[in-house]
Amino acid sequence: MKRTCAMCPAELPLMARSHARTCSPRCRKAMSRAAKSDATPTELKTRDRWVRRSAAKVPLTVGGMPASSTDPQTWSTHTDATSSTAGVGLGFVLSDTDDVVCLDLDHCLNPLTGRLAPWAAAILRDAGTTYVEVSPSGDGLHIWGRADVRQGRRIRRPDGTAVEIYGTGRYIAMTGRRHGSCPSILADLSAVVSKLTA
Repeated sequence: MKRTCAMCPAELPLMARSHARTCSPRCRKAMSRAAKSDATPTELKTRDRWVRRSAAKVPLTVGGMPASSTDPQTWSTHTDATSSTAGVGLGFVLSDTDDVVCLDLDHCLNPLTGRLAPWAAAILRDAGTTYVEVSPSGDGLHIWGRADVRQGRRIRRPDGTAVEIYGTGRYIAMTGRRHGSCPSILADLSAVVSKLTA
């Protein structure tokens, strides 16, 4: 089975140790810096709904077994998930026990320039002051907040891009890489969710 770097899409060297998570010292240093500057809101870190994820974005327990976005027994604390070496990264499970939601904007960010597509910039503006992080692909955004979303939605845009809105029964791959200077808080996204789903 091929293993990929937790910081870039490169494959790990064939002779990499079993616990290795990065392909090079450069990526290891970048991952260390990212961990120290992890902007993930405390509101998410204090919920015991964390999982690990494989390179193929399959949720895993901290022990490396398959996890489920609907089985709380496969979730763990943020501390346990970050200290685990299973898979290549973290994931957060959305549950109907609260109103935490995530808007997933695909292919909206130029990873080289950091420039945001106009349609995504409009959604970000509507979302207001809330936590936003860059997706694992480097070209998408996850906008975190609060709203009443019980049924996930995928909204296909005319240009082929998509916006996904999730509030329960899903897990979202986390990077801890803050977009711009967004705060580490969760704002009310009810208005933007209503606008997108109208």
